[in-house]
Amino acid sequence: MKISSPTFEANQTIPSKYTCDGENINPPFQIFDVPAGAKSLVLISDDPDAPMGTWAHWTAWNISPEIKEIAENSAPIGAVEGITSFGNKGYGGPCPPSGTHRYFFKLYALDKALDLPPSAKAGDIEKAMKDHILDKTELIGLYQRK
Repeated sequence: MKISSPTFEANQTIPSKYTCDGENINPPFQIFDVPAGAKSLVLISDDPDAPMGTWAHWTAWNISPEIKEIAENSAPIGAVEGITSFGNKGYGGPCPPSGTHRYFFKLYALDKALDLPPSAKAGDIEKAMKDHILDKTELIGLYQRK
């Protein structure tokens, strides 16, 4: 399984359009080689370099395993978006207070759909999907504010 973006390469800079310095919209993604037995996908985007611990920028679950792309400025079709560390649902772009931070876009293939309320946070999702992960992939982007 693989996740990529046409707007930035792995371990390269995320364009400012997708950050708090720009339009603060999600970049587009392409998804490849989802395992045949997958029942749903989970996307968790976070920043492990945040001063107060890992900061969740976007969570979405119950994404169809048939999905091949996530369009710019849109939630995955049919997915449930959870609450981020910003305190709201939906995408919140990179906005590091200082230095270069790493942003992980982690995609998981699960053997079941998750029964979680939209108020779920990244920790709730990680707990619910434990023991149900068929495959995992990630794309890491970098960002430093100007």
